[in-house]
Amino acid sequence: MAKILVYNNDNNRMETYYRGESEAMPYNTGRTLTVREFRGSSKSPTLWTSKRAMQAWNTQRYIWGGPIPVGFAFKRPWEGGHSRSKSTLCRCCI
Repeated sequence: MAKILVYNNDNNRMETYYRGESEAMPYNTGRTLTVREFRGSSKSPTLWTSKRAMQAWNTQRYIWGGPIPVGFAFKRPWEGGHSRSKSTLCRCCI
């Protein structure tokens, strides 16, 4: 069971959910993103996101029209996600 913290942008509050790995993420429509997919290979017992991020996921999934592999898109930087590419156009940020 994962503890999921969701920042609700509408009322400026944090919401807490407890979901199993095979259940849908909060604010996810059509069960297109499960907790297991969101977690990826992270070992953290606590996951966090925002309501707007989940709504953006719903919109992208609808526009795409099919399954979207999430891979390591939601991983924390020290877990191997969001690494800096060697072929960046702006070298000033490295």
